[in-house]
Amino acid sequence: MKFMKLGSKPDTFQADGKCIRYVISDLATDVTIIVGEVKFHLHKFPLMSKSNRLQKLVLKASEENSNEIDMVDFPGGPKAFEICAKFCYGMTVTLNAYNVVAARCAAEYLEMTEDVDRGNLIFKIEVFINSSILRSWKDSIIVLQTTKSLLPWSENLKIVGRCIDSIASKTSVDPANVTWSYTYNRKLSAPEIIVKGGMKYQEKIESVPKDWWVEDICELEIFLYKRVMTAVKSKGRMDGAIIGEALKTYAVRWLPDSVDALISDVHSWRNKLLVETIVCLLPSDKGVSCSCSFLLKLLKVAILVGVDDSAREDLMNRISLKLDEASVKDLLIPARSPQTTIYDVGMVHSIVNQCMINEKCSQDLDLGKNDVGCTDFVLGHGSLLSVGKVIDGYLEEIARDPNLSLASFIDLARSIPEFARPVHDGLYKAIDMYLKEHLSLTKAERKELCSLMDVKKLTMDASMHAAQNDRLPLRVVVQVLFFEQVRASAGVQSLNNNPRDASRSTTNTEEEWEKTAAEDCNSIKKQMNQTKIKEGEFPKNGKFLKKDSRNSKSGMQLLPSRSRRIFDKLWVVGKGHGENKSSETSGSSQSPTSMVPGDTKSAASSAKHRRHSIS
Repeated sequence: MKFMKLGSKPDTFQADGKCIRYVISDLATDVTIIVGEVKFHLHKFPLMSKSNRLQKLVLKASEENSNEIDMVDFPGGPKAFEICAKFCYGMTVTLNAYNVVAARCAAEYLEMTEDVDRGNLIFKIEVFINSSILRSWKDSIIVLQTTKSLLPWSENLKIVGRCIDSIASKTSVDPANVTWSYTYNRKLSAPEIIVKGGMKYQEKIESVPKDWWVEDICELEIFLYKRVMTAVKSKGRMDGAIIGEALKTYAVRWLPDSVDALISDVHSWRNKLLVETIVCLLPSDKGVSCSCSFLLKLLKVAILVGVDDSAREDLMNRISLKLDEASVKDLLIPARSPQTTIYDVGMVHSIVNQCMINEKCSQDLDLGKNDVGCTDFVLGHGSLLSVGKVIDGYLEEIARDPNLSLASFIDLARSIPEFARPVHDGLYKAIDMYLKEHLSLTKAERKELCSLMDVKKLTMDASMHAAQNDRLPLRVVVQVLFFEQVRASAGVQSLNNNPRDASRSTTNTEEEWEKTAAEDCNSIKKQMNQTKIKEGEFPKNGKFLKKDSRNSKSGMQLLPSRSRRIFDKLWVVGKGHGENKSSETSGSSQSPTSMVPGDTKSAASSAKHRRHSIS
């Protein structure tokens, strides 16, 4: 810390209790200066030789036959006045970052200018501030902190502005040139000399990070912090990511952890101001420099403390640009009254819609520049795939809420475009969770809910789980069984080459299947249970459980022979509509299942197992 000593005479100020200060001298004191609750018994001549204001006040007191002068609203209080009084006497005074602002404001109040005496106190303090204080990183911050209690004097004397400019300029210094002990919490380590084989190599010096300054300015009050960050941004030399990190550090430093502390009457106003200030200071790149997790946490706090709509919408727009980085946990925004749900699903829906609008605008720009199609757009914007995955996970989580309406669930699920959801396993888990927690759904509602899911986009494991799921409508189970039959017999590649034909075949025959296959479908489910694919098993580590690795090679090998009756019926119906005339099925009157190797053995073992179960 920088300091400056003024004067050379010994300090002879003495105290008599807490409220009386006097100077030890052969001459009797002839004037009493009252500053706050303290009385200073001093001599007129030394004071009048340095202060123009005291000259006027002493003259006025003499005209009134009084030796007392009351200093009303003296900046800095008794301590600041004592510094000025000692300077007038020529006594030793030490100025540092903690008292220099008070001394400067007091000297201004007393009019200790060059007109009164050459080399007066104002001049000397200004030299100290400009040559030492403002050149020091730590001292600039300390001085700026002390200016708060001395407003408006410190503002009018431009001390606040000069400190802010000094701090902002130092933040943009090349970290390689930062040689001072740059932070309160992190110290530069001593250079480390590498010695190998008795030879000294170059010194290994700890590198200074680009965000070396963010922790120090966190000690500033919110008003001063806002002005410093505004100055840092205005210089245009600071990367947006570092500004985002600084704002995050400040939020962590000052925002309380508990909800009760956030919304308490004592601190609610300060917390609201803090959040609004941080949102105002976010980089102009619409949140690209801030992590999505930080923005979502800030949004949760903003809702709790009741920030205005503009700040909340700004956060939501920024989040929509980085939604692919979000996690399910971050998206669980608690609902506020009068909402009856656990989480604010409507707000997340709005963020998703804005995300889709942003992607559409980006797509239009790419189409204009490169003249590429939608497929290239999806390949070039894999972030949408991440958005679809995280929203499916979010749907599964909110599906546990008994107060979540079916319409809200469906609307949010449909906000994700089809090409952003190439696999429907996540959506299936969300639908199944909703069916599990909402048992009162009607048949029509269950059908509408399951219409969100495309069974052709389920993996083998998810299909096996869905085929034995009693919560799903029969129509969906039949579709799953049919497409697993097609996949096992015709192969995945042929199905992908002509997916529309399979879809039409299923659609055209659904009503017939429901009437003719209900009993056989139930039988299939019972027999599938015997293959140890337990109903209700959900994925672990992102994969559905597989009980028999030998049977996982082919979906048909998991089904007992009796269960193939329904597939024979389905296949005949499909052939009748002329939708599945492939080289593997044409010219043969048998069902594709009859061509599976080991069919006879499988049927025998299945029948034996059934008999054992009955007995």
